[in-house]
Amino acid sequence: MSRASDPADEPDSAPRTLTPAERIAPSRHDPLVAAATRPIGGPIGAHAAVGRQWFWSPQRVGLAMAVLALVVCWFGKASCIQQYSDSNGVHQLDWRAGRPFVAMCYSDIVPLYSSEKLDDARTFPYVTSWQEDSQTAENQTRYMEYPVVTGLFQWINAKLAAGWTSVANAGWLPGALPVAIYFNISAFWLALAWLVTVWATGRTTKRRPWDAVLVAISPLVLVHTFTNFDALATAATAAGILAWSRKRPEVAGVLFGLGIATKLYPLLLLGVLFLLCLRAGKLRAWSQTAAFTVLAWLVVNVPFIVAAPRGWWEFFRLNTLRPMDPDSLYNVVSYATGWVGFDGVLQKGQTPTVLNIVVAVLFLACFAGIAYVALTAPRRPRFGQLAFLVVAAFLLTNKVWSPQYSLWLVPLAVLAIPRWRPLLAWMVIDAAVWAPRMFYYLGVDHKGLPAGWFLGGVVIRDLAVVGLCVLVLREIYRPRTDLVRLSGDDDPAGGVLERARDKVTFASFRRSRTEQPVS
Repeated sequence: MSRASDPADEPDSAPRTLTPAERIAPSRHDPLVAAATRPIGGPIGAHAAVGRQWFWSPQRVGLAMAVLALVVCWFGKASCIQQYSDSNGVHQLDWRAGRPFVAMCYSDIVPLYSSEKLDDARTFPYVTSWQEDSQTAENQTRYMEYPVVTGLFQWINAKLAAGWTSVANAGWLPGALPVAIYFNISAFWLALAWLVTVWATGRTTKRRPWDAVLVAISPLVLVHTFTNFDALATAATAAGILAWSRKRPEVAGVLFGLGIATKLYPLLLLGVLFLLCLRAGKLRAWSQTAAFTVLAWLVVNVPFIVAAPRGWWEFFRLNTLRPMDPDSLYNVVSYATGWVGFDGVLQKGQTPTVLNIVVAVLFLACFAGIAYVALTAPRRPRFGQLAFLVVAAFLLTNKVWSPQYSLWLVPLAVLAIPRWRPLLAWMVIDAAVWAPRMFYYLGVDHKGLPAGWFLGGVVIRDLAVVGLCVLVLREIYRPRTDLVRLSGDDDPAGGVLERARDKVTFASFRRSRTEQPVS
């Protein structure tokens, strides 16, 4: 059973403003970072004039490194927007001979341009429908399959691409295939979104601003920033966490609401905040955040719920119908054992009922375990710690783990456990899974890899994430091993939770039961 935090350890007074010399320099404390700095002079000296540089602050260094990483990511995807002239002299996208998989440049952005009918000027998301070929007797009516913010983001970029093409045809701008222009416009905005993620994480870490460099140069950034549109959600989520850390629950709620309208995973953070605010007796701040989250989500979604309910529901319908992805642990179990208990082989349009129930039960069990941790730990866990655990549990138990989903974990992992070596090890492993994935999709008949190689990489990635979860749990139950708290902070992302006394713990529940008078 847990005890309430010692009031002496967590005074109510707000922490004073930090001086530059009080900030943690990883080159002094982390052997990996110290070794990496040797080519540029080694770790910062004890008598260095920290904070005297007029321009190159840790924040700006991190953003500059992020720009370089994003440029590398764009070049990695550029092979998939090259074009060629066919026998009739018509320019075509060069995806011949499995180029997206051989060059490992695949991005969902490119095929979605045509599959979501964004190349048709007459379409509008959730209102326009089309017929998709089906294995059943009748074709299936389809709509935009993404949440509202992501769907509108794609449509606006398609309109910008059409405008660029018109100006280019007049000779005022360089021209290319519309899909290539669309990809580049989308990549520009996604790059800005990731820079917001880096900026917000760096501002949240307070005493450890250099940890944001891990977000900036993560190997996952090099591979997946332009694989899909998830950088939009990470930006809204990271900015929402920053707003919460600055004791602005209303702003945090608006940002979380926009994030949920982009990808659903920011909804998990409301559950985390509820547990922490329950323990600290700060449910009023949580209620404000939850109310503004719902309000922001409704403002974005209600117009489409009213005007195009069937099109708006498409995202939820397809996620219900979606079978287990190759990246999921369920597929690993099925491949290794030959068991087809997760609804077996489904026809297109059938709901994997058993699989959906198993996914829901496993995640709820994990969340219940995390709730137990939140209320039993000897000291209230930090927001970043529980946020990482919940999102990691969601990904591990989910039937879908698209490769770009790993971007969700990057800023949360830096807030949860700023240990450079294990974080970089996980990021390298996770990013490396992209290679066997691409060659698995190439197919054995085209000199690709068999499924076992890819699924082996998936297992290693999942074990790496589980290992990070174990480290986080260890630091929760042994706060003296937590680098953030060793540096003098309580919970940099906690906002109203930072240095607050506990009001409710598991021990208090037990005490209230045992103290009831016997009738």
